[in-house]
Amino acid sequence: MNRSRSAFFAAVAVLLFTSVLWSQGLPQPALASPIELSVNGSGQTATSKQNVDLIVSGGLLLTMDGQRSIQEDGAVAIKGDTILAVGSRREIESNYASEQTIDAHGNLVMPGFINGHTHVPMTLFRGLHDDVTLDDWLRKYIFPAEAKNVTEEFVRWGTRLAAAEQIRFGVTTFADMYYFEDAVAEETKAAGMRGVLGETWIDFPAPDNKNEAAMMSYTEAFLKKWQGDPLIHASVAPHSIYTCSQKTLQDASSLARKYHAPILIHVAEMKKERDDSEKKNGMSPVQYLDKLGVLGPDVLAAHCIFVDARDQKTLADRRVGCVHNPSSNMMLASGVSPVPDMRAAGVAVGLGTDGPAGSNNDLDLMEEMDLAAKLAKITKMDPLALNAKAVVEMATIDGAKALHMEKEIGSLEAGKKADLIVIALDTPNADPMYEPYAQLAYALKGSDVQTVIIGGKMVMRDRKLLTIDEPSVIAKAHEYKKRVAASLGMQ
Repeated sequence: MNRSRSAFFAAVAVLLFTSVLWSQGLPQPALASPIELSVNGSGQTATSKQNVDLIVSGGLLLTMDGQRSIQEDGAVAIKGDTILAVGSRREIESNYASEQTIDAHGNLVMPGFINGHTHVPMTLFRGLHDDVTLDDWLRKYIFPAEAKNVTEEFVRWGTRLAAAEQIRFGVTTFADMYYFEDAVAEETKAAGMRGVLGETWIDFPAPDNKNEAAMMSYTEAFLKKWQGDPLIHASVAPHSIYTCSQKTLQDASSLARKYHAPILIHVAEMKKERDDSEKKNGMSPVQYLDKLGVLGPDVLAAHCIFVDARDQKTLADRRVGCVHNPSSNMMLASGVSPVPDMRAAGVAVGLGTDGPAGSNNDLDLMEEMDLAAKLAKITKMDPLALNAKAVVEMATIDGAKALHMEKEIGSLEAGKKADLIVIALDTPNADPMYEPYAQLAYALKGSDVQTVIIGGKMVMRDRKLLTIDEPSVIAKAHEYKKRVAASLGMQ
């Protein structure tokens, strides 16, 4: 008690002494600001702590910042939906206080994964028809199945199923192209996920819109509705040059630019597409899109397999983001994207799973990291072609650059959105760990993700989903499996 009173009077004396010096115009001693002085129970002065909403403390931080800083025994302070500070546990706990904390000791803490290309409602077509070429899969199986089954309700349940799967695998942001995209947006927001969501434009009657006038009307309303939303980036998605006329491509991109919205499109994803474009247009798909004025710094191009050096330079010059989908390209035998060459040319390349049916039957981005590195190595016959660090970058900060969102997401830095994941390191496949990038790329699995935070809110904690009724979603998926099979005459 006496020590506390002594410390109190000492602090008062310091303030009085400082005020006297100030009144006489004399220089003041370098002391802590009066507002920072406080007296604790032991009579010692201490710096007051700033209150925050959440602290993730004690983990191995893989920040993916500009210096690719790695912080052992690190911590992240979160206020609202934003990262306030990143540093050592001692530093963060000394300066910030929160009633809600996550003890990440013994775990890996990093930015959430970014799935740069998918079609999430297609979870309900998972395994419908595999082991065929892309052209056959689309025209003989998927387009007919969609015509018979895809409704707004189908899209909602498929999106819920995909959200549960992606959250479990540590995906915090995804880019999507499908129908009834407004329903995708509503379900994505309800799940607490971040989405760049494109309403598909295509030159035949689609499940949601039967002609271009309807596509235009629906899409414009969709773009207006979601402007300024913190989680949803409404977009326009002309499917491809082989399913969209010149007019459709140009009308879609014009509408997107009217509302400053992203443009999502499949580009050079199969040899037939390139061959047909050279025959019909006299140039590659990339050069054709450039000629039409479609390419720009608001475009996200999926696949980019058949792109030569000239195409790569065009993509880099126009600041187009590309998304590599190794599982899909392998499963459909479409080809191998020249990822090392594109990165060297200055193209921002992210990673995607593609749709969870036919082209890839899951939404596990950690699997894509592993495959991307190994596919580049065997294609180039060079074990250094694409290393572990590079593919982790593609799943995080480079994925954010491809989506033109690197100022918001992709790394753990003050001022960015609080999208981060905690990965358990107490499983047999996680030990021992000598180098975290290699462990992520080649050893850890999506199932090792333990906790997921998006925009400062926990959507999964200790592997328990908090925003999705998982049992009801899985039960509904079983119902849809019966309906789809019956619609196609399958036993």
